[in-house]
Amino acid sequence: MVANFSQLFCAVYYGVSYTKGDRALFGLFKRKKKEVEVDPQFIMVTVNARLQPMHRVEIYEDPLDEILSKESKCEVSGGGTLQSQSGEIECCDVEIQVPDSEDSTISLIKSSLEKIGVPKGSKITIEATDFEIEFGSLEGLAIYLNGTDLDDEVYTNSDSNHVYSELDRLTQGVGKVYSYWQGPTETAFYLYGTSFSEMKLLISELVESYPLCQKCRIEQVA
Repeated sequence: MVANFSQLFCAVYYGVSYTKGDRALFGLFKRKKKEVEVDPQFIMVTVNARLQPMHRVEIYEDPLDEILSKESKCEVSGGGTLQSQSGEIECCDVEIQVPDSEDSTISLIKSSLEKIGVPKGSKITIEATDFEIEFGSLEGLAIYLNGTDLDDEVYTNSDSNHVYSELDRLTQGVGKVYSYWQGPTETAFYLYGTSFSEMKLLISELVESYPLCQKCRIEQVA
């Protein structure tokens, strides 16, 4: 088991910077009538999923940007990852640039993400008002493989890649592996799907029979 530790969150941002103070207003002149471009607004989506940056982009940022670019003037402008002191990922953010914060805009973003699939405990934050909307329906399962307390021959003769592929195969139709994390004493795989209890049941035989799964622990993370 991992000892308790104080949580220290750090933001690791990728893509477009979150700093917006450098934006300028540009006047457009025509027949002495001035029009001023309005600074874009931003929506922050906190996804309650433990995803490495590359998986955040693959699972959420790119698909969401593709949907929004076809149906609106909204676009994904960046993303971030929140980590604990141990380095394990806690959740991630996706930043969306929007022309306005009208209900129709928020509804489009929310419905688009729900099509992709979002874990329970996720939220949408409207930057202009700090108003938050909680949403999400998927449940999360984390399985932590013990990396220190098994016999040496288990580590020599077993393969964590096999565990990954089997977890994905066994949970087909209910969930799948979204990401993973290699810690100092454990390797974690993060699965998200329609039911934590069903995913746990589906992988139970693997957990009980595969040597590398000895002394593992399973937690519900969404």
